[in-house]
Amino acid sequence: MKNLDYITADLESPIADIRMDIQKMPFNDNEYDVVICNHVLEHVEDDNKALSEILRVMKKGGFAILHVPMNLSMEKTYEDPSVTSPDEREKQFRQKDHYRLYGMDFPQRAKKAGFKITDANYTGELNKQEIERYRIIEKELMYAYRK
Repeated sequence: MKNLDYITADLESPIADIRMDIQKMPFNDNEYDVVICNHVLEHVEDDNKALSEILRVMKKGGFAILHVPMNLSMEKTYEDPSVTSPDEREKQFRQKDHYRLYGMDFPQRAKKAGFKITDANYTGELNKQEIERYRIIEKELMYAYRK
């Protein structure tokens, strides 16, 4: 959008503006008003470190959109560091390069990293056309994560 300044980042993508590891971002403290992290944290070995980094680079009063694949029937996130083979990771975590399968405790994990969380589930406020337009999974939970 022409009225916004933004950068894209990815660990490997050749089309990203910056190649980086989200666990150690090359940005200054308090640099960004908004951080969007869409289906990245499940690919990161230490998601708590990544969450802390997101919080570090956000300005006071800023917010983050954090989406992760969740199993809505699980209360707690399932992690097992002993699962290292790609085939076993796919069985356990739904994809060969995932480290975990998030449960309903994801907002509490973000809160533990220091985020303030609005209790509202914003997906529930969208109509079917908006859900389709923004390519959101209909039952996906979406909260405001603030610094």
